[in-house]
Amino acid sequence: MDASLSCAPAVAAPETSAGLAAALADLPAPRARRGVRRPLVVVVTAAVCAVAAGYRPYTAIAEWVADVPAATALALGIAPDRRPSDTMIRRLLPALDPDQLTQAVGAWLAVRSATAPSPARRATAVDGKTLCGPRTADTTARHVLAACDQSTSHGSPRDRRGLPFP
Repeated sequence: MDASLSCAPAVAAPETSAGLAAALADLPAPRARRGVRRPLVVVVTAAVCAVAAGYRPYTAIAEWVADVPAATALALGIAPDRRPSDTMIRRLLPALDPDQLTQAVGAWLAVRSATAPSPARRATAVDGKTLCGPRTADTTARHVLAACDQSTSHGSPRDRRGLPFP
């Protein structure tokens, strides 16, 4: 997947990631100071942006960092000609404390969601599946459908007829 050709919204990187670097600034560095070429905040900010763009494995995160446009790389604090390597990302990210990283990113997201304007459109997430269980010649497997209003996070599971489960 080529990140430079993604369907991401046209929002300036400084606008979307400005507070992220500040939120990640207090993470303890798992590396020795000797030999550090890029600040921890820069690499972790780029990794968080890559994961938010849908890139999950370390190799995919490194590909996103390598393919991101030069202007975005500069906004993230990465020199376009010296981007973090796959090996650096693969070694650095697992060395971070996951609880502290989760807390830092969660705090940043909470601030962003509290200050974000309300969406003009309403979104509903829908998921369904067929349950395992006994089937006879007269009955088929039971289908489950769940819908959740994205703006209120309310929803309830329903069967295929739209009736709530008892």
